[in-house]
Amino acid sequence: MQIARLLQTQGFGSRKDCRLLVSAGLVTVNGAVIDNPTAEVDPAGLVFTVEGEEWAYHEKAYLMLYKPEGFECSRVPKHHPSVFNLLPPQLGERGVQTIGRLDQDTTGLILLSDDGQFIHVWSSGKKQTPKRYRVTLKHGHTPEMLTALRDGVELVDEPGELVAAVSVEAIDAHTIWMTITQGKYHQVKRMVAAAGNRVEALHRDRIGGFELPAVLEPGDWAWLTETHIAALADFPHFD
Repeated sequence: MQIARLLQTQGFGSRKDCRLLVSAGLVTVNGAVIDNPTAEVDPAGLVFTVEGEEWAYHEKAYLMLYKPEGFECSRVPKHHPSVFNLLPPQLGERGVQTIGRLDQDTTGLILLSDDGQFIHVWSSGKKQTPKRYRVTLKHGHTPEMLTALRDGVELVDEPGELVAAVSVEAIDAHTIWMTITQGKYHQVKRMVAAAGNRVEALHRDRIGGFELPAVLEPGDWAWLTETHIAALADFPHFD
């Protein structure tokens, strides 16, 4: 692949922008400056630098992000900064999208990609992917509340349908783990309200069999590896 074209696929701007980067001597491959925009390079496993910053070639972008509180999962946010502000601009340039959303006051694991098929598969409600949340409650939980969440509650504005968690576990008097497979609007908050309590804080730590790595801090992002993607499909089993 021509080096200018490769840079374009990685989000470094238009073909013209990328040609100018190369011509200006701002791109290196294997430590050597490449100043010919039409120079051919093998993208497989390629590591290159642009203006001194190291990058690895990725045909498709598969990312994880530790979403902090106070960010919206939208490119056109209304009241808070966008989560895309936490990513390098090159990733936004190549069309990375969030797979599902978290409310601005919810923290934790978000997946992002520019692979349309990957986005479709992992955002589809038909897949019934388990998502685990750490839920901080305003009032202490009761056995009756936990049972109601497991057995199913009727959400406001959705009469006649019981919505149940697939797993609910107490952490302490005001905190529970709650795993759901649906993707209804504000689902965890609405389920807890229907069970007679209120969510004070919400954090998602797991999607499928993939858990937010402990090394990531709020606002950090990282590339998903093949191992991570395989873990997504390794759903935990619930009794």
